[in-house]
Amino acid sequence: MTKPVLKNASYILVHTPDMILHNGTTAQMEKLSNPDSEFLKNLGNSIRSYEDVVNYAPNQVFIGNNAPESLNEVPVPWFENPVNGSRDGKFGEIMPQDEFVGMIKMSDSFDLVKLTKEFTSSVIARFKERGFFTDQELAVFKEGEDLDSIMTSINEHHAEALYHNGEIVGCVKRAHESDTNLNAHIMFENLVVKASGILAAKHLMAKSEIKPEEVEYVIECSEEACGDMNQRGGGNFAKAIAESCGFVNATGSDTRGFCAGPTHALINAAALVKAGVYKHVVVVGGGATAKLGMNAKDHVKKNIPVLEDVLGGFAVLVSEDDGISPVVNTDLVGRHTVGTGSSPQAVITSLITMPLDKGGLKITDINKYSVEMQNPDITKPAGAGDVPEANYKMIAALGVKRGELERSSLTTFVKDHGMPGFAPTQGHIPSGVPYIGFAIDEIKNNNIEKVMIVGKGSLFLARMTNQFDGVSFVVEKNDGVKEATASSFDEDKVKLMIADAMRKLAENLSE
Repeated sequence: MTKPVLKNASYILVHTPDMILHNGTTAQMEKLSNPDSEFLKNLGNSIRSYEDVVNYAPNQVFIGNNAPESLNEVPVPWFENPVNGSRDGKFGEIMPQDEFVGMIKMSDSFDLVKLTKEFTSSVIARFKERGFFTDQELAVFKEGEDLDSIMTSINEHHAEALYHNGEIVGCVKRAHESDTNLNAHIMFENLVVKASGILAAKHLMAKSEIKPEEVEYVIECSEEACGDMNQRGGGNFAKAIAESCGFVNATGSDTRGFCAGPTHALINAAALVKAGVYKHVVVVGGGATAKLGMNAKDHVKKNIPVLEDVLGGFAVLVSEDDGISPVVNTDLVGRHTVGTGSSPQAVITSLITMPLDKGGLKITDINKYSVEMQNPDITKPAGAGDVPEANYKMIAALGVKRGELERSSLTTFVKDHGMPGFAPTQGHIPSGVPYIGFAIDEIKNNNIEKVMIVGKGSLFLARMTNQFDGVSFVVEKNDGVKEATASSFDEDKVKLMIADAMRKLAENLSE
């Protein structure tokens, strides 16, 4: 067996102001229940510009330009104190809405997405100027459609409108006349997942030493489900993303677990690599339009910007041991079991101390914990408090109870072993995985040795069970000693080994 390692990670954001108004669940439900509400009247005035989003400190951390700890130096609330940001980051980028609408078209395999001629011409020019996509990838764009034709699809054939700067620039058509699982709205949501997943995966490969054709398996771990009326969640986002990224030798499947899904997926990927089933596995998660503006009512009410204005996406490459990259220690995996219980202490014990005890480690032996990394700028005005800080305090309290931490160190533990939350509230995106890119760099640079990634989920949202969910794993410094694998021996070497063993056995018998 080989040790599974984390080679690299990518993170992307997409500014989607019009999608807050027209596709986010909060605004959509309000339009149905209270179309004349003050909230809807004021919502459009609370949307940030693309420049505001780029210069927002947590977003710059998410794409890797600044360390999470840098947020401690930015006065709160962060939205009132912009930084000098950049579209491009160490781990990915912040894409503007018009280009992403173009990506939705590029992700369409069934000619469901129609864009106007003017918008098509504009977005092609943007892509060519940017240079991130090849001419072959851009060949999907034709000359575009007349607006009248698009409006007919929207008004008479139930297509989902695509907006930019408040104007209709295209639509997504339904994929079946009567199948509700293939209606235009769901096709739009699924194409968004695919497009943002492709963007994250392409950034991953752009920063990777391996070639796309070397990827053998893809696990997609967002929260949407694609399928038709006969298999609503049948999938497969993973293989669709693989196809679009040139992973010609890969297959894949979707893993779902609400917010904990990415951590489940990474453990699965590590296990597949360790077992020798695949050498290179990509774990990828696209964004969720439903969660855009999820807490917008509280934000508008308190006269602050709607901060849930970006889609999130990430991708991680899990590979066989290279002797350098951080190792996923599959012996130190925590899990919230059916019998664990739902109290905060029970959850933290199962996810934190159970794996540590297996490795003979103390809570303080983990340099950094990556928990639910929601941005407190978003959650505090909505009444949810500072989620990461609350998690770190529970871990610290458990350390005091176990005699591994002095009570006087409770406040410093959060700073020393945690970090400020910086991820958008995109469900699965904040839970554990946002720190992986930093963890890879910090461990390889010998700044830290051990990190714990903790993913938690709320299974009760599906109304199938009242259970919580969660899994965790430890990432640690590579000792540089590669474990022997079957691929380390060629056939001739094996024959020589057998012959030598037979000779020694014959000598022993003759004696």
